[in-house]
Amino acid sequence: MRDRSISTWLAVAVLALIVLSVAASPWVAPYPPAEQNLALRLAPPSGAHWVGTDHLGRDILSRLLDGGRFSLSIAALATVLAGLVGTAIGVLSARRRGWVDEFFTRTNDVLLALPEMVIALFIVAVLGTGFPSLLLALIVTGWTPFARLARALAYDVSAQGFVQAARVLGCPPSFIVFRHVLPHLAAPMLGLATLRFGHLLINVGALSYLGLGVQPPQSDWGSMLAAAQPYAMRAPLTILAPGLAIFAVALCVTLLGQRLAHMTGSQLLLSRTPSRTPADA
Repeated sequence: MRDRSISTWLAVAVLALIVLSVAASPWVAPYPPAEQNLALRLAPPSGAHWVGTDHLGRDILSRLLDGGRFSLSIAALATVLAGLVGTAIGVLSARRRGWVDEFFTRTNDVLLALPEMVIALFIVAVLGTGFPSLLLALIVTGWTPFARLARALAYDVSAQGFVQAARVLGCPPSFIVFRHVLPHLAAPMLGLATLRFGHLLINVGALSYLGLGVQPPQSDWGSMLAAAQPYAMRAPLTILAPGLAIFAVALCVTLLGQRLAHMTGSQLLLSRTPSRTPADA
């Protein structure tokens, strides 16, 4: 138990350091991220360039901090929006039941059966590259776990005595949802959101690596990986730095998310809850 607490606090400390550094990048970055110096192409780490330079002589640390702002922001925004959409759909399915529940349940099953990257690639290919299409792709592929968990929890809460009493007293459905159902969903959904953030961050990096994310001159960790691939043998840090950044954030968030999920029970519910409840039988 003590080892788990140590790993959790270590993950929090590392994650806080990365997030604060990225957020303060306009003030703490040693160089402008787009500043080129062809005389220092693929330079090794030095006192002037702590992580070296890339193939255009740009400071890797500065680009790492600047690119992290986009990678972390888009992953966080996609997690929040996917969580809101999934929670709304899950609660609506549990409340309305009938054909509404059937429709969203089948849609959820189809999306869960398909690889997320295939769906994301299709959306970006149809809508084109850029921030809006990337965000939409992440939301479409990210809302299903939230809906599945929210639906199961909403079913359980709706069967409780205090909800039945509220119905008998004539409380409107909207009051019951906001006063009784949603508060009981908050903690488990937060645990799930923390777990999903790391997953969506990896998806952001993968799509950007394929050239379907942010476009130059803006950079993120995925596009840095793609640009550094031809020079990985000559200057390993050009590809190791963004790769380790994605790995570190995803690992820390996953450790934190597992701790929160253990405390709230959301991980257990998500792993054991079928897409259809016994009430549907």
